[in-house]
Amino acid sequence: MIYLFLADGFEEVEALTPVDMIRRCEIDIATVGVGNQSVMGSHGIPVLANITDNDIVLDDSLDMIILPGGMPGTLNLEKNKNVQRAIDFCAKNDRYIAAICAAPSILGHKGLLEGKKAVCYPGFEEQLQGAKVGTEPVCVDGKIITSRGAGTAMPFAFELVKLLTSEERSEKLKSSVIY
Repeated sequence: MIYLFLADGFEEVEALTPVDMIRRCEIDIATVGVGNQSVMGSHGIPVLANITDNDIVLDDSLDMIILPGGMPGTLNLEKNKNVQRAIDFCAKNDRYIAAICAAPSILGHKGLLEGKKAVCYPGFEEQLQGAKVGTEPVCVDGKIITSRGAGTAMPFAFELVKLLTSEERSEKLKSSVIY
């Protein structure tokens, strides 16, 4: 199972692109509304999540969590206790944690990027405490995947598919969407 968290003010492209690409590969992913099942994106696009943060199950079936950026979405994710619990569970149980745009700052604030390579939206570099900050579109360091912003949502999604399945499946997906 994969959870992609949606908090009011999330960046729509960064959230929905990974959901779409992962579902095209028939991988089980649930959108999780933080505080409410109906969530408003940063550009006024409402999304109805599959479940709410109170419905998440943190057990061996969880493979990955995804944190989209956007403002104030990132801040709303960070202050939610269930999002924090999910991050802690993944960190302690060697599960993937993926974050894009401003959302890697959440991981930096928790100390999870110490000594790791990571990327983020320009201007958030100082929030990636302890990280070796790069500028590539997507960065994978162990179980932490970070990406830079809405324009990198496709490569971010392809990297997630590759990690969850295989490089061949990711390449097949790229071909099918004319990337």
